[in-house]
Amino acid sequence: MFLRFQSTAIEAVAPLCRAVMANFRLVCAAAMTVGIAICFTGAITLADEPISAIVAPAVDPAKVALGKVLFHDPRLSGDGKRSCATCHDTSSNGASEVRFDSSPSGEPLQFNTPTVFNATLNFRFNWEGNFSVLQDHARSLIRNPDVMGGQMDKVVQILGSDPAIRDLAEGAYGGALDENNLVDALSAYERSLVLVDSPFDRWLSGDKSALTEEQARGYRRFREIGCATCHQGRNVGGNLYQRHGIFHPLASPNPPRVRVPSLRTVYFTPPYFHDGSAETLDQAIRAMGRAQLDVALDDEDVKSIEAFLKSLTGTYEGKSLRNTTP
Repeated sequence: MFLRFQSTAIEAVAPLCRAVMANFRLVCAAAMTVGIAICFTGAITLADEPISAIVAPAVDPAKVALGKVLFHDPRLSGDGKRSCATCHDTSSNGASEVRFDSSPSGEPLQFNTPTVFNATLNFRFNWEGNFSVLQDHARSLIRNPDVMGGQMDKVVQILGSDPAIRDLAEGAYGGALDENNLVDALSAYERSLVLVDSPFDRWLSGDKSALTEEQARGYRRFREIGCATCHQGRNVGGNLYQRHGIFHPLASPNPPRVRVPSLRTVYFTPPYFHDGSAETLDQAIRAMGRAQLDVALDDEDVKSIEAFLKSLTGTYEGKSLRNTTP
């Protein structure tokens, strides 16, 4: 059954899908950016899964090595006091534990900081999705006075005069550090920050013992309730825009439309939503069910969906993510 909607009436998709789900097993695959929602019913086979496994990306080791050094170097910032890792802690969960990180002047930022892990698998960057090219995103963050506050020419001059960075740039690009290869190296490093070999991906590959019974039930309910309408694909989200608060208010009303976040790391990255208003995953799951699907989830559903979400997170360099909050 195929139903076509204009993007201005996306909210009509959820109630219609719920009506179908009351009687059938359903997977909804949405392409909200062009205003089309496809709902189909029937027996679920591995080929029908709305989520696909993550494959380790091909990266240039020399560029990644330079990008890693730059990512952790506070000289990228105007005051020399903050690096990318200040807000994106790659030793824990790729984000930070606070609701809002602060600008160099100490003011809270507008949005909660998303994790850098798997970020390059999203089709757009930032909550508002206002960047589609990773190098442009990196350049903007360095220049943004509320983030790094750096002046690119000075940043390049200072970092390019460092003998260790000069050698890494020579090895990666065959020449001196400049603005273009600086942002390219940062992008290369960020592309390497992809989590692989999650329990759920092993399950997708045929290892049926990879998920616990509770996780398998959580995935089943995740599909049946309608969560997979927006959270699908290899990053379990991150590939479309969506309005929030369709049935009931959810978080700050601005911006009214956000890039749907990936759920691949959600178990380890509280607080939640663009305004960080949900402190726990339990709260976030219940709020999403009510606001986006008009569903009141019971304790068993919440617990099993939370267990499923944990199974989505893979490892980086053989290590699992860890939560920064107690």
